[in-house]
Amino acid sequence: MEYFTDMTWGETIKDIIDILIVTYIIYQLILLVRGTRAVQLLKGILVLVVIWALSTWFDLYTLKWLMNQIFTFGVLAIFIIFQPELRRGLEQLGRGKLFGRGGDVDEETNKLISETIKAVNYLSRRKIGALIVFERTTGLNEFVESGIPMRSVISSELFINIFIPNTPLHDGAVIIQNGQIAAAGCYLPLSENPFISKELGTRHRAAIGISEVGDAISVVVSEETGQVSLALNGQVVRDIKEESLISKLYEELRPAASIKEKRSFFWKRKGDGHNG
Repeated sequence: MEYFTDMTWGETIKDIIDILIVTYIIYQLILLVRGTRAVQLLKGILVLVVIWALSTWFDLYTLKWLMNQIFTFGVLAIFIIFQPELRRGLEQLGRGKLFGRGGDVDEETNKLISETIKAVNYLSRRKIGALIVFERTTGLNEFVESGIPMRSVISSELFINIFIPNTPLHDGAVIIQNGQIAAAGCYLPLSENPFISKELGTRHRAAIGISEVGDAISVVVSEETGQVSLALNGQVVRDIKEESLISKLYEELRPAASIKEKRSFFWKRKGDGHNG
């Protein structure tokens, strides 16, 4: 108590700022590992910490000695295990992106949706099947790892080239992660919902399935009809029109603070009479 009594206002403010900075850094580190295998590793580390605390509390000598040995060499092991996440974090720090991207978020989302719509229109007109999945809060690394890693800049030309029939990557899904094409040819869980129309094939069931296990949003182009569908929250909207697709993608993928701007953009497009 004497510590707090002797503190001046200047020291109090300094400590508050110190705590806020550390809290923000921890928050950014959590965002960095979210949706990766590092989350499971962190859970394992937490279990080891709990075991060490219990061994200390109950004074279990052998177990405490073993845990001390693990923690002694654990620091080096952490650097090895988390090497991909540490490298990604340092790269983002070097690009000035670790602590937020500011105005670039809307610009990146605009480009993402624009390139997606151009590709979907092209594929739809030619009845070329396609499945594009957008990661949101729930990480999709498990499914990214089932495909061919790409980490490519998004472009309509690349989307089209991926889904052209009889090419190595045309089967499976493309997963969009962190503003990039993370992987192609990915395998997704099929929905087992018995109420799904029998007309829907494997591609649509996969789109619905991935939306059931998380909050991902999927765009599907039918190989038989060329119709475009949107899957979200275990539901599918079939033969969705371009204006509605654009509106929904903006609503789901852009920052929440931009809702008013999204709506104005949508109504402007409707006023322009732009058709898919």
